[in-house]
Amino acid sequence: MNSADLGRRVGVPSTALFTDQYELTMVQAALKAGTADRRSVFEAFTRRLPEGRRYGVVAGIGRVLDAVENFHFDDEMLTFLRDQNIVDGPTLAWLADYRFSGDIWGYPEGEVYFPGSPILRVEGSFAECVLLETVILSILNHDSAVAAAASRMSAAAGDRRLIEMGARRTHELSAVASSRAAYIGGFDTTSDLAAGFRYNIPTVGTSAHAFTLLHDNERDAFRAQVDSLGRKTTLLVDTYDVAEAVRTAVEVAGTELGAVRIDSGDLLLLAHRVRQQLDELGATETKIVVTSDLDEYAIASLAAAPVDAYGVGTQLVTGSGQPTCSMVYKLVARATSADPAEPLRPVAKKSLGGKSSVGGRKWAARRLDENGVAEAEVVGTGPVPDGLADRQLLVELVRGGEVVAREPLDAARERHIAARRGLPMSAVQLSKGEPVIPTEFV
Repeated sequence: MNSADLGRRVGVPSTALFTDQYELTMVQAALKAGTADRRSVFEAFTRRLPEGRRYGVVAGIGRVLDAVENFHFDDEMLTFLRDQNIVDGPTLAWLADYRFSGDIWGYPEGEVYFPGSPILRVEGSFAECVLLETVILSILNHDSAVAAAASRMSAAAGDRRLIEMGARRTHELSAVASSRAAYIGGFDTTSDLAAGFRYNIPTVGTSAHAFTLLHDNERDAFRAQVDSLGRKTTLLVDTYDVAEAVRTAVEVAGTELGAVRIDSGDLLLLAHRVRQQLDELGATETKIVVTSDLDEYAIASLAAAPVDAYGVGTQLVTGSGQPTCSMVYKLVARATSADPAEPLRPVAKKSLGGKSSVGGRKWAARRLDENGVAEAEVVGTGPVPDGLADRQLLVELVRGGEVVAREPLDAARERHIAARRGLPMSAVQLSKGEPVIPTEFV
């Protein structure tokens, strides 16, 4: 499975209880009413982008496929549901045999999206589709938020490398998902070994301040690290005095020293001083890595500094202030029976406060201008216009309950780079603004 999205499928648990109770109680009521088998279409989308964001990034599709594939109720789960009196006996019997048997189409991972984009379309019976709502949204909302933050940071960093190092700033499982999403959004490496093991993301890491403090002096700490990891290692130089540490680092490792890391202070000023000092000491090829609560704005502010790589933690794994994409999962069409020949009828929520939705089973395409740059996200329910037929965005992910679209994580990463390049240049501006292209419903 080296080319599969999962990388290594280690002890994958059932995802059936990663859900809200009302999903199961709706199934119970629908079974009793005789409507559970009605053919239905659900769509995941967002009504708006987070404030100030100009595009969103689709991430988590591979994890959604894993979740759907592993959504089943074992005996222990069924016993819990029975003992807690959550659903009745007939519903328990139905859940015991549950396997998703429908179809799923969606935006491929790494693609960009806009308000109203039908990011995921789930088709099957009402009961089998509604059960997937919570787990799908929890994955897409988290992963897409991190990927969007990563993309903004990647755009700000330009050709400089980005290190994901947020594992200690979030839940341990969220940390792995965050590493995956960050890689899609443009980060190069991660410090999280679980992410490296599961998703084959390159891992990096050398030492913290504790290692320096362990030793009697900085020279002893640097010597121990170089003896163990070699001259190409990265030495942390801001435990005591930065200038003295840089001098000692080059004396210990020689001019072949791989990099120095600065984790505090005025990074702009220190980066210039350290670069000058390294060059004067003959370590002209030694790189400078900066960390310390960076976000896309801090990265952009360091564009003129002689920095070679950025390490980002807290702001990345929390979506840089936008930890969710506010995606929803709505029933948009349904038939009056399970008969495949029965026509689908559009349905939609009509609410005040901007929470209404557009009914109908949708397609989406991106219209380009004469220069090949995106100018509109076009979403429709009828025939696809001839000029957009080859620009459709949704791809088949699951057919008859079987996953048909696994891909290497690098494919999603490369897709995102291409998708972002296809947007107007203003997409990567960090100033607040509206979505970079409008969504047109036809």
